[in-house]
Order: sequence, then structure tokens, then C-alpha cells
Amino acid sequence: MEPAPEVDLRPVDASTWRAAAAIEPRQEQARWVAPVTRYLCLCLYDGVWQPLAVHLGEEVVGFVMWAFDPDEGSHWIGGLVVDAGHQGRGVGRAAVVALLRVFEGFDGHREAALSYAPDNTTARRLYASLGFVETGEQADGELVARRPRGPVTG
Repeated sequence: MEPAPEVDLRPVDASTWRAAAAIEPRQEQARWVAPVTRYLCLCLYDGVWQPLAVHLGEEVVGFVMWAFDPDEGSHWIGGLVVDAGHQGRGVGRAAVVALLRVFEGFDGHREAALSYAPDNTTARRLYASLGFVETGEQADGELVARRPRGPVTG
């Protein structure tokens, strides 16, 4: 088995937004994720989400955004997209693990939360393998899964 890639999460900025905006999933995944440009607009104008570029070395290979809900102490993960050419090598998993480790350093962090389409079996398996448990809640027609604060293994 190939070792997990070493990814680095960096804020999207003036030097990386174009590369982040160019990230595209596999065609069959487009029904589950929005274009990264939409996620970038949410981050810029909604005032809730924080955009991160997923780097392999200096190359931007993915995008993810996060937000904090102070009412429930949850850090939400949203908009995870790995470029089609970099899928199948553990980049998405490594990005989630890296983000969970970032959350562990925040005061007030109680749990991580995210949502996904009920028919997105790849996402369901990935997040379950990282300790996320479906709660029965729904957000915008998607299933919500939560992971309590705790050590993260990749």
C-alpha cells in the first residue's frame, strides 16, 4: 500500500486563488460538489467559511473550507474537492486528517462536523473511517456526520 501523501493546508490568497479555482473533480462527482469558484465566493462574501488550498509540495491539488459554529462548538468541513488528476492516492483523506489536527489546536473545539449526499458512498466510507458518525440530522438535504474531539490518525 502506498504511504499517505504529505499535504499542506494553506489559506487561499492572491497567489493561489486561480489554481484553487481551477480544481475540478472527476465528472461523475460534480453532482456532489459545487465548483470551487462557488465555494470561494461563499468564503469571500458569506463571512463564515475559511478557504484553504490543499498543496502537494508547491502544487495546489485540492480545496477545502471550514467554519466554526460557536453555539455548538463544532468546526464544520465543507467544499472538499480534490482535482481529478490527484484522486485515488489518499489526498482527500490526508487533507481531512490535516484539518482535524488544525481543529484540535483551537480553544472551544468540541467536535468536527460535515455533511454529504446520501448516495455519495465514497464520502460516507472515508468519513466513517476517520471516526465520523451519522447523527440523523440533515443540512440542505445532506446527511450530517460528527466526530468528537480526539486524536487523529491518518
